[in-house]
Amino acid sequence: MATTRIERVAIRSSEDVVRVRQQARVFAVAAGLSLVDQTKIITAASELARNTLDYGGGGEVCTELVEDGGRRGVRLVFEDKGPGIADIQAALKDGFTTGSGLGLGLGGARRLANEFSIESKPGVGTKVTVTRWRS
Repeated sequence: MATTRIERVAIRSSEDVVRVRQQARVFAVAAGLSLVDQTKIITAASELARNTLDYGGGGEVCTELVEDGGRRGVRLVFEDKGPGIADIQAALKDGFTTGSGLGLGLGGARRLANEFSIESKPGVGTKVTVTRWRS
């Protein structure tokens, strides 16, 4: 898999969440994603950026334009050094929240992506990777 373009955005405020959405849109268009697929990756980006800010205390997203065997897509890697997630399986279930949200962020992002992975250690932080491929 080749990465042809990479940009990073720090996530420290609500304005940064908007910047992440805008960046995801630019990359989705560059990858040639359909409007539906653009909407899916932008929505996932928004949810995960908000989680990074609200639950991870801020962090960073690395947005990549990726190619694999003729496929083009967008990969987003969100990382924070927050409290981590003690029970990832519970956190992926709709309705689970440790805050005041609806508890749809992680599970929703997983459904919106073609590929999804999460790594988290309590006291260390969380890394969530989502990829959306051009259909």
